[in-house]
Amino acid sequence: CRHTCLSVFSPANRWWSWQCFKNSRWMLFSFVVSSMLKRSQDITKAWGTKSEQLLRIDDHDFTMRPGFGGPAVPVGVDVQVESLDAISEVDMDFTMTLYLRHYWKDERLSFRSNKNQSMTFDGRLVKKIWVPDMFFVHSKKSFTHDTTTENVMLRVYPDGKVLYSLRVTVTSMCSMDLSRFPLDTQTCSLEIESYAYTDDDLMLYWKEGNRSLNTDERISLSQFLIQEFHTTTKLAFYSSTGWYNRLYITFTLRRHIFFFLLQTYFPATLMVMLSWVSFWIDRRAVPARVPLGITTVLTMSTIITGVNASMPRVSYIKAVDIYLWVSFVFVFLSVIEYAAVNYLSTLQERKERKHRERLPCTCGLAHPDMMSSSYSEVDANNTGSYGMPEENGIKRERMLVQLAMESDQITGHVGTSAYSNVWIDTHVIDKYSRVLFPASYILFNVIYWSIYC
Repeated sequence: CRHTCLSVFSPANRWWSWQCFKNSRWMLFSFVVSSMLKRSQDITKAWGTKSEQLLRIDDHDFTMRPGFGGPAVPVGVDVQVESLDAISEVDMDFTMTLYLRHYWKDERLSFRSNKNQSMTFDGRLVKKIWVPDMFFVHSKKSFTHDTTTENVMLRVYPDGKVLYSLRVTVTSMCSMDLSRFPLDTQTCSLEIESYAYTDDDLMLYWKEGNRSLNTDERISLSQFLIQEFHTTTKLAFYSSTGWYNRLYITFTLRRHIFFFLLQTYFPATLMVMLSWVSFWIDRRAVPARVPLGITTVLTMSTIITGVNASMPRVSYIKAVDIYLWVSFVFVFLSVIEYAAVNYLSTLQERKERKHRERLPCTCGLAHPDMMSSSYSEVDANNTGSYGMPEENGIKRERMLVQLAMESDQITGHVGTSAYSNVWIDTHVIDKYSRVLFPASYILFNVIYWSIYC
């Protein structure tokens, strides 16, 4: 355009030449602006390429561990426990969310830096370099969080040191001993190990010992009290592959007892105490004593079924089973006690009937020496109303025994002492049960809580 303008420049067409120069200047300005825009886009692309070139990723084979063929690569580990989410006795596992950080040195990633500043990357660079192949031993399910992006961070220092951090939730197995449930203390552990590299290639260690494990102070569980967190390191041997370094995060949990006191122990104790009420009810009140005993037995069965429904089907006896079944036996024995009382009462009534048939008529008795002093204390009107409802039943029975004894003294029959013993034994069962049952149950509770607490 410029050459065209020069060729047409003349005094005759001066105006046309001036317009041509103005257009050429505008075209030159547009060319410069477009060049600058293209250059700015290329700078962004060049920066991405520059980072990879600075780390020399394409110059090395990162499928091999650092220092391949030499000594084992030391990999330090520290953990930040974010939450202990759930512990299941039925599945025998626990769920934990944590920040898992790895520290190692890879000289292949070293770079020059005047200010000795590190570079931080996300999970996209992790796929291009070597990282330790950690996994959780005995884990049932685990995943890396990816909301809103993948929770992975990689930080590289100029001397080649690497920090690799990720946020993980893992569900791992925990072998629980429930023989003292619910008065038990459980110890669970999360185990970290390299999957491919033995201790000849990779040496795992806690970066700062027990201080490598940090926990959130707000961690709490509904059923457990977290007593202790600590770290250990051991060697694990596999017959087909060799020895591996294994890191342990061990924590101790003590179960809260108050929930089970309210839901299990107190109701069972109250049912046992309720079964003792029948000892103070008249033995002839069958509609009162029998339903009371059956109700307490069925309630205890419901409590036992409810507790076992939420527990794994273990083959050993738990502490709560001992308490509930002993309570069930006490309730059951209170029903058996009334069965024994009722049976002996039936025998007594039969013998009374026989003695009444052999009893001579005393309606016209006028000689005072034929009656004992004990008979004179009894109201004579009661003899004619035997068998009728009466408020003082015990007094009526005592009168019959005294009449039977008096008849035996007159007629000379033998067996009066045996008849009176039956009557005493029947009442002694209830009398002794009022003391023996509570005393035995209190003794059982003292022994039980002294062993398991």
